[in-house]
Amino acid sequence: MAAKALSFDVGDYVVYPKHGVGRVIELQKEQIAGMELELYVLRFEKERMTLRVPTNKAEGVGMRKLSSDKTLGEALETLKGKPKVKRTMWSRRAQEYEAKINSGDLVSIAEVTRDLFRADDQPEQSYSERQIFEAASSRLARELAAMEETDEPGALKKILRILNEAAPKYNKERAE
Repeated sequence: MAAKALSFDVGDYVVYPKHGVGRVIELQKEQIAGMELELYVLRFEKERMTLRVPTNKAEGVGMRKLSSDKTLGEALETLKGKPKVKRTMWSRRAQEYEAKINSGDLVSIAEVTRDLFRADDQPEQSYSERQIFEAASSRLARELAAMEETDEPGALKKILRILNEAAPKYNKERAE
């Protein structure tokens, strides 16, 4: 087997692109098809899911440590930016948003959160827009919570506060 480029310890928070923030709860060795495999056992509390990832495949699937403080700062700054609303068909935009969320990139997830955010005084969102917004904001909040050692609801409040402070500035521009 090749040397491991990434190594995670039991108790580490990690980001698995398709599922968000999980925690390494165990390192296992298992015999599978006559081969000895070393596995990270990840626990995703929100989904009540356990995932086993071969240590030699962790990098290939995009598993990573929590973002750096610099990346977190960029993501929070992104939330303050002007929402970019493309005029393409919703189905195409929805696919792009899902791809950004599943990329595991914190700044891309922040872009989706910002672009789909609706302040209380704005028009209602469609059901699918709301679902994607909630998926993105939840993913962002879980990583923020893990990094700031707080809980997801507290992290989500912080994200919504940033969005609500920035929204009026851009809503006025649209109205004019």
